[in-house]
Formats: sequence, structure tokens, C-alpha cells
Amino acid sequence: MSVRRRPARPAGRLPWLLCCGALLSPAAGYVIVSSVSWAVTNEVDEELDSASTEDALPALLEDSGSIWQRSFPASAHREDAHLPPAAAAAAAAARARPPPAPPGMFSYRRQGGPRLRPGTARFLAHASAWGCLATVSAHEKIPGLPFGNCLPISDGPLDNSTGIPFFYVTPKDPAVADLMKNPMASLLLPESEGEFCRKNIVDPEDPRCARLTLTGQMIAVPPEEVEFAKQAMFSRHPVMRKWPRQYEWFFMKMRIEHIWLQKWYGGVSDISRDEYFRAVPRKA
Repeated sequence: MSVRRRPARPAGRLPWLLCCGALLSPAAGYVIVSSVSWAVTNEVDEELDSASTEDALPALLEDSGSIWQRSFPASAHREDAHLPPAAAAAAAAARARPPPAPPGMFSYRRQGGPRLRPGTARFLAHASAWGCLATVSAHEKIPGLPFGNCLPISDGPLDNSTGIPFFYVTPKDPAVADLMKNPMASLLLPESEGEFCRKNIVDPEDPRCARLTLTGQMIAVPPEEVEFAKQAMFSRHPVMRKWPRQYEWFFMKMRIEHIWLQKWYGGVSDISRDEYFRAVPRKA
């Protein structure tokens, strides 16, 4: 006894096909492109770790065989398809020119020459309008512990860099009370204090934003230097002239003993005092 197979009836699928056709009909003439993400392989990860400049990144991140490029020819996504031939040729020529490299996250070199570090340190000392001063606390609740405070500073007028940070302080400041007991302090001057990191799209907390730490003895400015200290502070912070006089403001400066510069992810450069004071300020 033979069994006859029933032929497949396409009529059952017809409503479904009609429904899909009705849904897709308004999109006629358009190409639907879905985004494609990819995982960074170990090889690319190692290359990214070894390459520190923006010149090397485009070649590393280029996805020359991506699904998007294989699935859609150039004619499907040309932006100048609606332009006349002359305008389309001009647009194609503009696209052929390599785009300018953006001033981005990888604008720093991984290693800076030792001869350049003193100049960078002097630049940070001169460009900084404020810094974070760490003292040894004399407060009864935290005796002997580090105590930090941010203070306005100046190493001289804009046209005269001395490398020595000057301060305009009051005895009522807890940091000054600490210094009366122990004059040793550390001063942190971050490059993020200015606009350089922001303009170069570098996070202020990124280690590539250089940091300068000066350690030494804080002393009151002697009478013969008070006039210079006044010019240094008031030229950079004019509002100080109007601060209430009953707070007994006076000038202090740091007698620098050690200079530390951090310019990359790891390691800190120890700069000698002679190199630091001989150097000409230069950007990091």
C-alpha cells in the first residue's frame, strides 16, 4: 500500500509574507544598517599597550574586514550620491585627504627625555595659580597626621618665573598653625590646574596630566623680599588686595629641598635643585 505525500501548501504562508511586505514597504529605497561591535583581541591589546602616540592608533583600531564593509557596497552609503558630478568629485577629493590628527588622549610620549623634565617642572611651578599643601598636623585630634589644604600660589609675575612658590596666608589657617610647629611641607602642583589637559581631551585625573611635588621648609618671607612677594601674589591674584586686614595676612615661601615629577603612568622623576633652578619653563 503506497502512501501519498501531500504537497506543501504555500497558501498557509501567504498571509505572513503579505504582513511582512506591508511592514517593509515604507522603507523602500533605504538600507537598514545595524551597529557592529568587536572584542579587542590579545594581539591588539598588547599593541595598544606598547603604542603611546595617536599616530599608531588608527592602524590598530581599523576594522578593514568588518561585516558592515562586506555587506554594503560603497554605493549604498555614499553621502554625495545626490550631488551633481562636479560637486561629487570635489567631495571625493576632500575625503581622500587624510584628516588632521585630533589632539587627543595619546598626545603624550610615554617617556620624556631627562633633560626636558626640569623644564616641565618649572613650567608647572610657574603656570600653577594654586596648589595643595600637605603639612604635619598639630591639631589635638590628629597630631602628627598629614593635613592637606589648597592654597593660591605664585612663583613670580607672569614675566618672571623664579621656581619658588610664594603664599599669602593668615595665622588663622590650620595649615599655618601646623607650620608653626613643623615647617616641613609638601606642595602638589597638578597640570590639570590649567586648561592644557582639558583642551587636549585628557581627564584631569589621568596620570598623563603631569604632577609636580615640591617638598621643603616653609618660611616667612624676609623684609627685603616682601615687595617682590607682593608683586608675585597680587599680579596673579588681584582680589587678595581686598582681603580683610584683620586676618593679619603675611607672605610665606617654600625653601625647596626636593623636586618630584610624575609625567606618565608609573615612576616618579627625582630632579635635582640645580637642574630645576637652571631650567627654562616649558610645557609638558
